[in-house]
Amino acid sequence: MDKRIGWIGTGVMGGAMCRHIMQAGYAVSVYNRSEVKTRDLVKGGATFCSSPKAVAENSEIIFTIVGFPRDVESVILGENGVVEGLSEGSVVVDMTTSEPSLAKRIAEATVSRGAAALDAPVSGGDVGARDATLAIMVGGEKKTFDALGPLFKLLGSKIAYMGSAGAGQHTKMSNQILIASTMIGVVESLLYAHKSGLDQNEVIEVIGSGAAASWAINNLGRRIIKGDFEPGFYIKHFVKDMGIALDEAKRMNLSLPGLALANQFYVAALAVGWEDLGTQGLYRVLARMNDMDV
Repeated sequence: MDKRIGWIGTGVMGGAMCRHIMQAGYAVSVYNRSEVKTRDLVKGGATFCSSPKAVAENSEIIFTIVGFPRDVESVILGENGVVEGLSEGSVVVDMTTSEPSLAKRIAEATVSRGAAALDAPVSGGDVGARDATLAIMVGGEKKTFDALGPLFKLLGSKIAYMGSAGAGQHTKMSNQILIASTMIGVVESLLYAHKSGLDQNEVIEVIGSGAAASWAINNLGRRIIKGDFEPGFYIKHFVKDMGIALDEAKRMNLSLPGLALANQFYVAALAVGWEDLGTQGLYRVLARMNDMDV
């Protein structure tokens, strides 16, 4: 493979995604604030770099998937960030769920260096990252998107070009708005089943194949029943996403009362210290509200 790839952010999802790129034969340079999270990748042949700038200097295409918009801004636009190390013709692909306005600023900054940028947030959680079945929604120049098609196909099964810079992030907000309310339905449904004495697995077998079927009930519902609240996607990151969506809605004079309600339940999880649980941890929040021992 002739393209040198950079990867910044090797956490729950980023590590698995980077591994797919490496397994396809690409030379990969990696960076993560916690170096320990890169060790398995380095053992597998990746090169560790001391800064995002160094990753960019060693790479033609740089992927980033970090936690919050402030992290995106730091690793891409900040001191010793990716933009400082870009060469002409390089491409930055931010796969973090972040702010559409920040995606536009990144695109402008890369153009000034003779490079390009795509905002390409993903959906599918840790399972999708591990199985390379993510949905990838992309904003930026179409020609850049087309050129990176082979790389995107290593990471996901549904890759969609959505429009100019920021369009990928707006699409991800639509995704998160839908998931926010869907998760309330999932946990309330399973709490109801538990309280009424039903076998929750049997309930999922039935309703998970009918009109109420969703990825959340069929995947996260199973984890809830097992008492598995480990993060495929952190509650704290989902609260961040809902905050971005609510801010964007306010800017557009759009009322989203369902999202605002869902946000309250997730903020309640933060209040009791459950921010590092997976999003299915909302089950524990609503169980506590109902004085239920689950």
